[in-house]
Amino acid sequence: MPDTDATPFMLLDDGAPVDDERLYQLYAFPESDLPVVRGNAIASLDGGATTGGTSGGLGGSGDRRLFAVQRELADVIVVGAGTARAENYGGARMTAPQRQRRQRRGQPEVPPLALITRSGVIERGLPVLTQTEVPPLVLTCAENAAGARARLGSAAEVIACSGADPHGVDLAVVLAKLAERGMRRVLNEGGPTLLGAFVGAALLDEMCLTSAPLLVGGGAVRITAGSDDVLLRMRPAHVITDADGYLYTRYIRSP
Repeated sequence: MPDTDATPFMLLDDGAPVDDERLYQLYAFPESDLPVVRGNAIASLDGGATTGGTSGGLGGSGDRRLFAVQRELADVIVVGAGTARAENYGGARMTAPQRQRRQRRGQPEVPPLALITRSGVIERGLPVLTQTEVPPLVLTCAENAAGARARLGSAAEVIACSGADPHGVDLAVVLAKLAERGMRRVLNEGGPTLLGAFVGAALLDEMCLTSAPLLVGGGAVRITAGSDDVLLRMRPAHVITDADGYLYTRYIRSP
Protein backbone atom coordinates (compact mmCIF):
# COMPACT_ATOMS: atom_id res chain seq x y z
CA MET A 1 0.00 0.00 0.00
CA PRO A 2 1.05 3.65 -0.25
CA ASP A 3 3.10 5.27 2.49
CA THR A 4 1.04 4.87 5.67
CA ASP A 5 3.03 7.69 7.32
CA ALA A 6 1.58 10.19 4.84
CA THR A 7 -1.02 12.74 5.93
CA PRO A 8 -4.31 10.79 6.34
CA PHE A 9 -7.26 11.44 4.06
CA MET A 10 -10.80 12.23 5.19
CA LEU A 11 -14.09 12.46 3.34
CA LEU A 12 -15.01 16.14 3.24
CA ASP A 13 -18.73 15.73 3.89
CA ASP A 14 -18.53 13.81 7.18
CA GLY A 15 -14.86 13.73 8.14
CA ALA A 16 -14.77 9.93 7.97
CA PRO A 17 -11.20 8.65 7.59
CA VAL A 18 -10.19 7.13 4.25
CA ASP A 19 -7.87 4.17 4.74
CA ASP A 20 -5.92 2.52 1.94
CA GLU A 21 -8.65 0.00 1.12
CA ARG A 22 -11.25 2.75 0.82
CA LEU A 23 -8.87 4.89 -1.22
CA TYR A 24 -8.51 2.15 -3.82
CA GLN A 25 -12.28 1.75 -3.94
CA LEU A 26 -12.78 5.50 -4.49
CA TYR A 27 -10.33 5.59 -7.40
CA ALA A 28 -11.05 2.24 -9.05
CA PHE A 29 -11.77 2.52 -12.76
CA PRO A 30 -15.30 1.45 -13.72
CA GLU A 31 -15.69 -1.90 -15.41
CA SER A 32 -16.14 -1.27 -19.13
CA ASP A 33 -15.49 -2.91 -22.47
CA LEU A 34 -14.73 0.56 -23.84
CA PRO A 35 -11.77 2.79 -23.00
CA VAL A 36 -12.22 4.96 -19.90
CA VAL A 37 -10.11 8.13 -19.96
CA ARG A 38 -9.33 9.75 -16.62
CA GLY A 39 -7.56 13.09 -16.41
CA ASN A 40 -5.37 13.83 -13.42
CA ALA A 41 -4.06 17.30 -12.58
CA ILE A 42 -3.29 19.74 -9.80
CA ALA A 43 -4.14 23.43 -9.66
CA SER A 44 -3.76 26.31 -7.23
CA LEU A 45 -6.69 28.21 -5.74
CA ASP A 46 -6.35 30.84 -8.47
CA GLY A 47 -6.31 28.25 -11.25
CA GLY A 48 -2.60 27.95 -11.93
CA ALA A 49 -1.39 24.52 -13.02
CA THR A 50 2.31 25.28 -12.53
CA THR A 51 4.75 27.24 -10.46
CA GLY A 52 8.22 27.80 -11.78
CA GLY A 53 7.17 26.13 -15.02
CA THR A 54 6.23 22.73 -13.59
CA SER A 55 3.42 21.26 -11.51
CA GLY A 56 5.66 19.64 -8.90
CA GLY A 57 5.89 22.71 -6.67
CA LEU A 58 2.13 22.65 -6.04
CA GLY A 59 1.96 19.13 -4.64
CA GLY A 60 2.18 17.72 -1.13
CA SER A 61 2.48 14.25 0.37
CA GLY A 62 -1.21 13.47 -0.21
CA ASP A 63 -1.07 14.41 -3.86
CA ARG A 64 2.02 12.29 -4.38
CA ARG A 65 0.28 9.38 -2.68
CA LEU A 66 -2.78 9.66 -4.93
CA PHE A 67 -0.51 10.05 -7.97
CA ALA A 68 1.02 6.65 -7.16
CA VAL A 69 -2.39 5.02 -6.56
CA GLN A 70 -3.80 6.27 -9.85
CA ARG A 71 -0.77 5.14 -11.82
CA GLU A 72 -1.03 1.72 -10.22
CA LEU A 73 -4.68 1.36 -11.25
CA ALA A 74 -4.14 2.42 -14.88
CA ASP A 75 -3.38 0.20 -17.86
CA VAL A 76 -1.48 3.01 -19.58
CA ILE A 77 -0.34 6.54 -18.73
CA VAL A 78 -0.86 9.03 -21.54
CA VAL A 79 1.17 12.22 -21.59
CA GLY A 80 2.13 14.85 -24.14
CA ALA A 81 5.73 14.71 -25.32
CA GLY A 82 6.26 18.35 -24.33
CA THR A 83 5.13 17.65 -20.77
CA ALA A 84 7.40 14.61 -20.61
CA ARG A 85 10.31 16.91 -21.47
CA ALA A 86 9.33 19.76 -19.15
CA GLU A 87 8.59 17.50 -16.16
CA ASN A 88 11.62 15.27 -16.82
CA TYR A 89 9.48 12.14 -17.03
CA GLY A 90 10.96 8.71 -16.58
CA GLY A 91 9.04 5.47 -16.77
CA ALA A 92 6.47 4.49 -14.13
CA ARG A 93 7.87 2.86 -11.01
CA MET A 94 5.97 0.26 -9.04
CA THR A 95 6.79 -1.13 -5.59
CA ALA A 96 6.66 -4.85 -4.91
CA PRO A 97 3.16 -4.63 -3.32
CA GLN A 98 1.92 -2.56 -6.26
CA ARG A 99 3.25 -5.15 -8.70
CA GLN A 100 1.47 -7.91 -6.78
CA ARG A 101 -1.83 -6.03 -6.81
CA ARG A 102 -1.51 -5.34 -10.54
CA GLN A 103 -0.88 -9.03 -11.18
CA ARG A 104 -4.00 -9.91 -9.21
CA ARG A 105 -5.99 -7.48 -11.37
CA GLY A 106 -4.62 -9.16 -14.49
CA GLN A 107 -2.39 -6.22 -15.42
CA PRO A 108 1.31 -6.21 -16.33
CA GLU A 109 3.51 -5.31 -13.37
CA VAL A 110 4.38 -1.85 -14.75
CA PRO A 111 2.10 0.35 -16.87
CA PRO A 112 3.74 1.85 -19.97
CA LEU A 113 3.82 5.53 -20.79
CA ALA A 114 2.23 6.56 -24.07
CA LEU A 115 3.70 9.76 -25.51
CA ILE A 116 1.50 11.70 -27.90
CA THR A 117 3.42 13.74 -30.44
CA ARG A 118 2.38 14.84 -33.92
CA SER A 119 6.01 15.32 -35.00
CA GLY A 120 7.16 11.94 -33.72
CA VAL A 121 10.38 13.55 -32.47
CA ILE A 122 11.50 12.09 -29.14
CA GLU A 123 15.13 12.72 -28.23
CA ARG A 124 17.02 9.50 -27.50
CA GLY A 125 18.52 10.89 -24.28
CA LEU A 126 15.23 11.69 -22.55
CA PRO A 127 14.66 9.83 -19.24
CA VAL A 128 11.33 8.55 -20.59
CA LEU A 129 13.44 6.39 -22.92
CA THR A 130 16.53 5.76 -20.80
CA GLN A 131 15.07 5.43 -17.29
CA THR A 132 12.22 2.99 -17.72
CA GLU A 133 11.53 -0.71 -17.27
CA VAL A 134 8.97 -0.73 -20.04
CA PRO A 135 9.64 0.91 -23.43
CA PRO A 136 7.12 3.70 -23.99
CA LEU A 137 4.59 3.87 -26.77
CA VAL A 138 4.98 6.80 -29.16
CA LEU A 139 1.63 7.74 -30.66
CA THR A 140 2.14 9.91 -33.69
CA CYS A 141 0.62 10.73 -37.06
CA ALA A 142 0.88 8.40 -40.03
CA GLU A 143 3.08 10.85 -41.94
CA ASN A 144 5.81 10.80 -39.27
CA ALA A 145 5.53 7.24 -37.92
CA ALA A 146 8.14 5.64 -40.20
CA GLY A 147 10.73 8.29 -39.39
CA ALA A 148 10.08 7.92 -35.67
CA ARG A 149 10.52 4.15 -35.89
CA ALA A 150 13.82 4.57 -37.70
CA ARG A 151 15.11 7.04 -35.09
CA LEU A 152 13.94 5.21 -31.97
CA GLY A 153 14.40 1.57 -32.92
CA SER A 154 13.72 -0.75 -29.99
CA ALA A 155 13.65 2.12 -27.45
CA ALA A 156 9.92 2.65 -28.09
CA GLU A 157 6.96 1.19 -29.93
CA VAL A 158 5.79 3.72 -32.50
CA ILE A 159 2.11 3.58 -33.43
CA ALA A 160 0.50 5.56 -36.26
CA CYS A 161 -2.69 7.16 -34.92
CA SER A 162 -4.11 9.23 -37.76
CA GLY A 163 -7.67 9.24 -38.94
CA ALA A 164 -8.59 10.73 -42.30
CA ASP A 165 -5.77 13.29 -42.02
CA PRO A 166 -2.33 11.61 -42.16
CA HIS A 167 -0.74 14.80 -40.80
CA GLY A 168 -2.63 14.76 -37.50
CA VAL A 169 -3.12 12.54 -34.46
CA ASP A 170 -6.73 11.44 -34.02
CA LEU A 171 -7.48 10.87 -30.34
CA ALA A 172 -10.29 8.41 -31.11
CA VAL A 173 -7.74 6.35 -33.05
CA VAL A 174 -5.32 6.66 -30.13
CA LEU A 175 -7.89 5.09 -27.80
CA ALA A 176 -8.74 2.37 -30.32
CA LYS A 177 -5.06 1.45 -30.75
CA LEU A 178 -4.58 1.29 -26.98
CA ALA A 179 -7.71 -0.83 -26.56
CA GLU A 180 -6.38 -3.28 -29.17
CA ARG A 181 -3.47 -3.82 -26.79
CA GLY A 182 -5.76 -4.38 -23.80
CA MET A 183 -5.19 -0.87 -22.42
CA ARG A 184 -8.66 0.45 -21.60
CA ARG A 185 -7.99 2.14 -18.25
CA VAL A 186 -6.31 5.29 -19.54
CA LEU A 187 -4.73 7.82 -17.17
CA ASN A 188 -4.19 11.17 -18.91
CA GLU A 189 -1.57 13.27 -17.11
CA GLY A 190 -1.63 16.14 -19.62
CA GLY A 191 -0.19 18.70 -20.11
CA PRO A 192 -2.74 21.40 -20.78
CA THR A 193 -2.79 21.10 -24.57
CA LEU A 194 -3.29 17.34 -24.54
CA LEU A 195 -5.88 17.43 -21.76
CA GLY A 196 -7.67 20.25 -23.57
CA ALA A 197 -7.68 18.21 -26.78
CA PHE A 198 -9.39 15.29 -25.03
CA VAL A 199 -11.93 17.69 -23.55
CA GLY A 200 -12.52 19.29 -26.96
CA ALA A 201 -13.06 15.88 -28.54
CA ALA A 202 -15.48 14.89 -25.72
CA LEU A 203 -13.25 11.90 -24.93
CA LEU A 204 -12.56 12.66 -21.28
CA ASP A 205 -14.70 10.46 -19.02
CA GLU A 206 -13.38 11.48 -15.61
CA MET A 207 -11.37 14.31 -14.07
CA CYS A 208 -9.40 13.95 -10.86
CA LEU A 209 -8.30 17.37 -9.65
CA THR A 210 -6.15 18.22 -6.66
CA SER A 211 -6.80 21.75 -5.41
CA ALA A 212 -3.69 23.02 -3.66
CA PRO A 213 -4.16 25.53 -0.81
CA LEU A 214 -1.88 27.97 -2.59
CA LEU A 215 -2.11 31.13 -4.69
CA VAL A 216 0.52 31.44 -7.39
CA GLY A 217 -0.39 34.64 -9.25
CA GLY A 218 1.64 35.50 -12.34
CA GLY A 219 0.91 33.95 -15.70
CA ALA A 220 0.67 30.29 -14.78
CA VAL A 221 -1.17 28.13 -17.31
CA ARG A 222 -4.45 26.35 -16.54
CA ILE A 223 -4.82 22.56 -16.51
CA THR A 224 -6.35 22.68 -20.02
CA ALA A 225 -5.62 24.77 -23.08
CA GLY A 226 -7.27 25.14 -26.46
CA SER A 227 -8.59 27.63 -28.97
CA ASP A 228 -12.32 26.96 -28.48
CA ASP A 229 -14.57 27.15 -25.44
CA VAL A 230 -16.03 23.77 -24.52
CA LEU A 231 -18.66 22.90 -21.93
CA LEU A 232 -18.24 19.30 -20.82
CA ARG A 233 -20.57 18.77 -17.88
CA MET A 234 -19.25 16.65 -15.00
CA ARG A 235 -20.75 15.47 -11.72
CA PRO A 236 -18.83 14.95 -8.48
CA ALA A 237 -18.11 11.41 -7.35
CA HIS A 238 -16.30 12.34 -4.13
CA VAL A 239 -14.30 15.01 -2.35
CA ILE A 240 -11.61 14.09 0.15
CA THR A 241 -9.22 16.29 2.07
CA ASP A 242 -6.24 16.08 4.40
CA ALA A 243 -4.75 17.97 7.32
CA ASP A 244 -2.56 19.98 4.92
CA GLY A 245 -5.66 21.61 3.42
CA TYR A 246 -5.61 19.98 -0.02
CA LEU A 247 -8.87 18.95 -1.71
CA TYR A 248 -8.94 15.83 -3.89
CA THR A 249 -11.94 15.62 -6.19
CA ARG A 250 -13.07 13.04 -8.70
CA TYR A 251 -15.61 14.10 -11.31
CA ILE A 252 -17.42 11.83 -13.78
CA ARG A 253 -18.87 12.99 -17.07
CA SER A 254 -22.64 13.44 -16.91
CA PRO A 255 -24.73 11.34 -19.32
